[in-house]
Amino acid sequence: MSDLPTRRSRRLAATDLRAPEPVPEVVVRRRRDRGAPTPERTRVMGILNVTPDSFSDGGLHLGIDAALAHARELVAAGADIIDVGGESTRPGADRVPLAVEQERVLPVVRQLVAEGIVVSVDTMNADTAERSVELGAAIVNDVSGGLADPDMARVVASTGTGFVVMHWRGHSDRMYRDAVYEHAVDEVRREVEMRVAELIVLGVRQEQVVIDPGLGFAKQGVQNWEILAGYERFASIGLPVLVAASRKRFLDGVGSPVGAPPKDRDLATAAISLLSAERGAWGVRVHDPAPTRAVLDVWEAWRAARS
Repeated sequence: MSDLPTRRSRRLAATDLRAPEPVPEVVVRRRRDRGAPTPERTRVMGILNVTPDSFSDGGLHLGIDAALAHARELVAAGADIIDVGGESTRPGADRVPLAVEQERVLPVVRQLVAEGIVVSVDTMNADTAERSVELGAAIVNDVSGGLADPDMARVVASTGTGFVVMHWRGHSDRMYRDAVYEHAVDEVRREVEMRVAELIVLGVRQEQVVIDPGLGFAKQGVQNWEILAGYERFASIGLPVLVAASRKRFLDGVGSPVGAPPKDRDLATAAISLLSAERGAWGVRVHDPAPTRAVLDVWEAWRAARS
């Protein structure tokens, strides 16, 4: 059985596909028959919203006991990483005071790390990111790519943590006003590439970075499908790619009735996870890991039989 990973080894595994990925003991037990994931395996990032107002599950996991219980369920269902967020970024959401975000997030991060679970912190605040990394978080997942807080680049560079850099054009209360593109894939790719270059100038190492094209953020309807169809353009930047489509509005009516609850979009989410894995995605971010884990396991078994 694998030893629990150190903070440094978790960061390396999260960002460098060439490095073997250490696997927490709780995950090893779940995968005893399948073995440890290889560097080529797409990671499943389970979403843990410790918020009252997230679009899909706001309020369900707000207390620490409920949050921890759900995190353990996510791991049991197939999540490799738990992404803990204390501020909703749904369309129209207001910002949350820093103290409130940290009160929601930090106790959860501390306990999950103590249990050997690989943790990502979903935050736009540099102080929350820094304190979470001090507690053992392996990844900072910033939907603003470090633009919302000018101190974020310093925190990421100084701690060496993995950093998910998402395409972003503004906060949730205004992002749809900025969903104007002539060629969505080319423009988003160019903006992501420029943001990564800026971060490198500020001291962030390329090996720390995972990019996220930002489905649903300053993008509407068919623009999201264009981004997915243009996956190879983002992969050609040469950095690992995270695909975060789970339950988002553009999936409404795809594989489920129009107007159905967001949780009914999990099968469509799993299909996107499979297509992303086939194209080499570093990871997929999902609310319910079970259907995604199932389709990825089938694909991995099929692929292994052909090799």
